[in-house]
Amino acid sequence: MKRIVVHTPGGPGQMVLEDGPAPVPGPADVVIDVVAAGVNFIDVYFRSGQYKAEVPLTLGSEAAGTVSAVGADVRDLKPGDRVAYAMVRGAYAEQVVVPAAMVVRVPDAVPLETAAAAMLQGMTAHYLTRSTFPLEAGQTCLVHAAAGGAGGLIVQMARRLGVRTIGTVSTDAKAQEARALGCDEVIKYTEQDFEVEVKALTGGRGVDVVYDSVGRTTFEKGLAVLRPRGVMALFGQSSGAVAPIDPQILNTRGSVYLTRPSLAHYVATTDELRWRAAEIFDAIIGGDLTIRVSATYPLAEAARAHEALEGRKTVGKLLLGVR
Repeated sequence: MKRIVVHTPGGPGQMVLEDGPAPVPGPADVVIDVVAAGVNFIDVYFRSGQYKAEVPLTLGSEAAGTVSAVGADVRDLKPGDRVAYAMVRGAYAEQVVVPAAMVVRVPDAVPLETAAAAMLQGMTAHYLTRSTFPLEAGQTCLVHAAAGGAGGLIVQMARRLGVRTIGTVSTDAKAQEARALGCDEVIKYTEQDFEVEVKALTGGRGVDVVYDSVGRTTFEKGLAVLRPRGVMALFGQSSGAVAPIDPQILNTRGSVYLTRPSLAHYVATTDELRWRAAEIFDAIIGGDLTIRVSATYPLAEAARAHEALEGRKTVGKLLLGVR
């Protein structure tokens, strides 16, 4: 089978297409013939070396496809089943081995490409809005990169819950996209100071929660726009890692809370994983959640997909089409 391999961390050009052995499932594993794999910033972090992993490594943390083989101890999945998964590396490949406990069935009404685009970012938006800071009607949230993949899903979920949503974006086109997704107010951070604008929009009170996937360039001002005892949910670092801080700053900002959550800790059990995935798929089928695929690249062009993602040229999701 063909797969994308990184031998030395670095830029997009470090990803090379290679032939590899066909995978064999362990007793509790399944082999998935990949139809589509999602492209995410976590892949960039591993490719660049920001996140450490042994090399050579195959990137990709989510995919959808069909089961082609199952391990001897697997009872609830069989060859031919339509499935998806997240949080196991190796998706940039024609086939991948995944623990059966981390696989979810995809309803017939959901295309596999949509499932691949929904798993990681969809469940991220789900845990952020349902568990990290459970949103309630009447609250106000700030969503950075509101037209992006995860940001756009957070906006949609917040809208369904009756939450006032302020989004930040970089361009007029992305501002239009964010409004269409459900943002009540949109701040173009390339022209406006979002700290000043958010304080004005909230009458100086601040927001209940900041959902920040950007990191270094937004973090400090994000803390400044929280209401007392508000929550900073820092779940990414697309602009770079946040510098170490003195915890005293959380006091001076109003006894605010800071969390650096990861999806892995919010799908720690099979039951929790399948609950989150089922709610995402139900929302897609019911028309309450729109999964936007910005572009699909062939597996061999994974470097182009990373360049587009890092260049902030996308709205919605990027996929690698494998089959």
